[in-house]
Amino acid sequence: MQIETVENGATACVSLKGRLDIAGAEVVALPLATLADAKQSLIIDMSGVSFIASVAIRHLVSAAKTLSRRNGRLVLLNPTALVTGVLQNSGLTDLLPVVHSESEGMAAINQRPT
Repeated sequence: MQIETVENGATACVSLKGRLDIAGAEVVALPLATLADAKQSLIIDMSGVSFIASVAIRHLVSAAKTLSRRNGRLVLLNPTALVTGVLQNSGLTDLLPVVHSESEGMAAINQRPT
């Protein structure tokens, strides 16, 4: 699993490439938790993720909840059809919204719950 982070003020854009299996989830766990504690919002580019395991979903959910407690947001950018299907079947698309462009991602993180 490869992880690259670009920080832009209160937002961090994280690009993931590889398999988010048990080993991949371990690679991203600490960086996601650290960013969720430090930033207001995260955009996670999932276009390079070919597989996602439940342990990786748990790390994404944990980061999303950490951000949500501070009125922040985590969005997933361009996940593959396989990853999108897993998230939809898990019922997590409200907590982990899927966007298809960076501008859509920025709009989503700037939305506040009504």
